[in-house]
Amino acid sequence: MCTLEKRGNIFFLTLTGDGADEHRLNPTLIASIRTALAEAKSQSTRGTVLITVADGKFFSNGFDLSWAKSAACGSPSEAVNLLRHMVDLFKDVVADLISLPMPTIAAVTGHAAAAGLMLAMSHDYVLMRRDRGILYMSEVDIGMTLPDYFTALVRSKVARPEVRRDVLLRGVRVKAEEAVAKGLVDSAHDSGEKAVEAAVRLGDEFAKRKWDGEVYAEIRKALYPELIGLLGLATRSVVKARL
Repeated sequence: MCTLEKRGNIFFLTLTGDGADEHRLNPTLIASIRTALAEAKSQSTRGTVLITVADGKFFSNGFDLSWAKSAACGSPSEAVNLLRHMVDLFKDVVADLISLPMPTIAAVTGHAAAAGLMLAMSHDYVLMRRDRGILYMSEVDIGMTLPDYFTALVRSKVARPEVRRDVLLRGVRVKAEEAVAKGLVDSAHDSGEKAVEAAVRLGDEFAKRKWDGEVYAEIRKALYPELIGLLGLATRSVVKARL
């Protein structure tokens, strides 16, 4: 599950659990995240910011394949259908983040794999701890193609073709310093606590700018035309300036 807490101008979305919780994305967690994002959107004002963090040693370890197998009651074909269902549900989470009317920051305080990495990359900024945690797209290793919006998100957020190749076609496991060098994350920090502190400093910096959230969201969407097309989003012209 997750919680949403507002401190000043910053919303903190926290994936909750004990130290062993992998924050696997299943229908329950996906619905919880969407509810939190909807609440943040409804309370958005000029200068609000979202920071996403996670309890424990995982940011998110991707889709909950164990849930799909269990819910399928021994039917492999039904397990595949349930996985596809999670893929469809998670698409709305990415759409919610891409259209959220405020700057968004992911403080990756543990491992982020597969859909968990896509969750982090759906934010505007990604900060990562250097002492523990990897970024990893596991699909090529486990035998699963990528949803079209996953590849569009990677193309939109990762500038270098060789980095996209290595992450998606080699399944490389990337630590924080290398992730910064490859352009996968914005900065690396000595601990999870330091990563969150850096995210708060960045959030405070954005909050002081008092940007209009609607304008911010439209500019963000316009940066990623391929992605928003696949997410079913559209851009529109917004003018809030005093002319």
